[in-house]
Amino acid sequence: MGVHHVDLVVTSIERSLPFYRELLGPLGWHRLSEVEGERGETIWYLGGPACSVGLREAQSHERQSGEGPYDRYSVGLHHLAFEAQSRAVVDERAGWLRASGVLLESEPQEYSYSPGYYAVFFYDPDGLKLEIVNIPALAA
Repeated sequence: MGVHHVDLVVTSIERSLPFYRELLGPLGWHRLSEVEGERGETIWYLGGPACSVGLREAQSHERQSGEGPYDRYSVGLHHLAFEAQSRAVVDERAGWLRASGVLLESEPQEYSYSPGYYAVFFYDPDGLKLEIVNIPALAA
């Protein structure tokens, strides 16, 4: 058993859905489904190897207007990490991010979190921190 899905609230589904589809497609996230949320809103689920990420558009004025950046040190999501099959995939996705004008927090590199931990950190169109990581023990 593991995490089934994570839902993210975005300011613009027209901007965020293509971003996530292009980012995650090469990582094996190919399924796309549409579900009606509890307030009648559309939730777009991108299905990956082991779980899904749902995207829904903000309904409060504050989030729709983009007032105040997302603060990952407040209560809520700090960052979301997606697993890559290899370091080469991490590097390839980092190249795509740079070519797409996405703000990188750090270039792909090895971190001391665990042996062989190799990742790139970056921000989605709403400023949510994301990570693509390869850890040899996970990929095996």
